[in-house]
Amino acid sequence: MTNQPNIIALRKYLENTIVGQADLLDKLVISLLTGGHILVEGLPGLAKTTAVKALAGAVHSSFRRIQFTPDLLPGDLTGTEIYNPQAASFSFAEGPLFHEVILADEINRAPAKVQAALLEAMQEKQITVGGVTRPLPELFMVMATQNPLEQAGTYPLPEAQMDRFLLHVMLDYPSAEDELLILQRDRERLTGTSPAPQGAVLEVATVLAAREEVKRIHLAPALEQYVVALVGATRQIDKWLPQFAGFIEVGASPRGSLAIVHAAAANAYLQGREHVLPDDILAVAPDCLRHRIIPSFTARMEKVSRDDMVRTLLEVVPIP
Repeated sequence: MTNQPNIIALRKYLENTIVGQADLLDKLVISLLTGGHILVEGLPGLAKTTAVKALAGAVHSSFRRIQFTPDLLPGDLTGTEIYNPQAASFSFAEGPLFHEVILADEINRAPAKVQAALLEAMQEKQITVGGVTRPLPELFMVMATQNPLEQAGTYPLPEAQMDRFLLHVMLDYPSAEDELLILQRDRERLTGTSPAPQGAVLEVATVLAAREEVKRIHLAPALEQYVVALVGATRQIDKWLPQFAGFIEVGASPRGSLAIVHAAAANAYLQGREHVLPDDILAVAPDCLRHRIIPSFTARMEKVSRDDMVRTLLEVVPIP
């Protein structure tokens, strides 16, 4: 694991840049290590965008922020064919998705037709416009933020798109100690006494090499069976939790199993281990599963959340 110290340096840089939100910073690095996409949800003012921009700024890669709005069009993401009357021909103007790291800010403020434009890019790392398929950069990843659906002007993301996010991280308010530190750092910034911001700490080649090392992290067969049992329990929750019978309308797909395996391997790598432990699976499973199950009407009426069901399943499915 020759590149692991570089990843630890990246994690330390993020910790010095963003106060609190340690779990979010870990999940951002895990997303980077796996090449998976991450969706960060929380109320306005919880540093969602700041954290994603800090990670993008720490990697020497091409970066583009896209502010999602109700009037956004699919071509604003993918690019479009432009007619040149002098040459009597069309030329393709690349959209912002052709960058390596994409910040999709407030992604759930754009309508479904715009979200559909992301599906091929997020799954296949390519874009098809005008019958021509064009590959995206090897590092390509989407880091999206969204406000809760209770906020005005938001749209629910389609299930197919949600399933393409490796992780769905929920943010809460910082502790009183962290909020005090936020105030102190802001005062230092305003008075010019804060340290000068650090530049990029990782090259793209280092990130890609670290991804190859993560792929070699060992996962025991018993833990593979545990992951399959855990994801399968979301499809047969009445078998494990009779009190929640009928509470899940649609369970997690096999993509959920793959997400847990990949994220757990990256978590083990971040901890300096060459093998996955059950604790790695438990650390990433909630963020891998919460957006892949659809609660039934009964669950919503009983005010049982997806997190409640996933957390209880982690308690009852036996760990090898």
